[in-house]
Amino acid sequence: MRKLQMVDLKSQYEKIKDTVNASIQEVLDSNTYINGPQVQQFQKSLEDYLGVKHVIPCANGTDALQIAMMGLGLEPGDEVITADFTFAATVEVIALLRLTPVLVDVEMDNMNISIEAIKKAITPKTKAIVPVHLFGRAANMDAIMDIAKEHNLYVIEDNAQAIGADFTGRDGVKRKVGTIGHVGATSFFPSKNLGCYGDGGAIFTNDDTLAHTLRGIVNHGMYVRYHHDVVGVNSRLDSVQAAVLNAKLPLLDLYNEARQNAARKYSKGFEGHKNIITPTIPDECDYHVFHQYTLRIVDANRDALMEHLQVKGIPCAIYYPIPLHSQKAYLDTRYKEEDFPVTNQLVKEVISLPMHTELDDEQIKFIVDSVLEFFN
Repeated sequence: MRKLQMVDLKSQYEKIKDTVNASIQEVLDSNTYINGPQVQQFQKSLEDYLGVKHVIPCANGTDALQIAMMGLGLEPGDEVITADFTFAATVEVIALLRLTPVLVDVEMDNMNISIEAIKKAITPKTKAIVPVHLFGRAANMDAIMDIAKEHNLYVIEDNAQAIGADFTGRDGVKRKVGTIGHVGATSFFPSKNLGCYGDGGAIFTNDDTLAHTLRGIVNHGMYVRYHHDVVGVNSRLDSVQAAVLNAKLPLLDLYNEARQNAARKYSKGFEGHKNIITPTIPDECDYHVFHQYTLRIVDANRDALMEHLQVKGIPCAIYYPIPLHSQKAYLDTRYKEEDFPVTNQLVKEVISLPMHTELDDEQIKFIVDSVLEFFN
């Protein structure tokens, strides 16, 4: 059996290295390392894939979130509602811009932001909602957009973990997550479903005016060289990373299907176990692309299971061990523990197993058997 890894980028690369290497060689031959042809090609290809009018590439996923908020003209003191159970980048950019983070609980069955918690958190100062499509599963965008419309709020989709996932609205129309709100942001960190070989990110919108603003912000506020029309930052996707993404984007649906198939096999292996709650997977799971495969361990010692798996050479991780409302950087007297019952439970129960495009049946069986062995 091949060595188990949380993410097996080496094996993935071996299958596509000729295409990747040729794409990178084009950059080296052209000597255009910033905003070169590979970046323009990737932008257009991603627009076509997502069915969105504008993709604005940038340097990383955190920048993508920050630039999206800058482009919307949010001002210090404006309140931005987001999920308590996620990676810190989402709340980090809110704080950096001197906006007011409003962390709310998530829903137990899907671990995405709670619709009821959003409704309770809205005040006259609320200006935006940032749903995170956690672990690759689409949040309830119908409900979120309804709330936003009712209260005249912006919706900024954090799509760092779910690129390629679909959401079918109540109108029957299937849309890619990240393109449903006013603006979406994603990351191309190497371990993502669509990852480059360094840092990279992008912003999506169907709003022409907003797209124009965002294009200026990512490039020092310039539309014409040395003419700074808006306050900007230096956040550009470099051509080498775009070259890698150009090689991998045509394979994204296949990559996501491989993750979905692995998830089904995991869940089949754990089916019916009293101590294991698997991710909800409907018959049609287009809305979940399994950036992570995360179990909940109930009435058992999750940390002991983690040690057991590590002894057997099985990598695993806890995403996330500490709620954002408990992090030193984001402590606030506004937050009460009773407001976060689901998040506080999840951090004690969750464990993520290896999930990537190269998992094979032998590896999955070994992982499943090893988890079940712990309980037996």
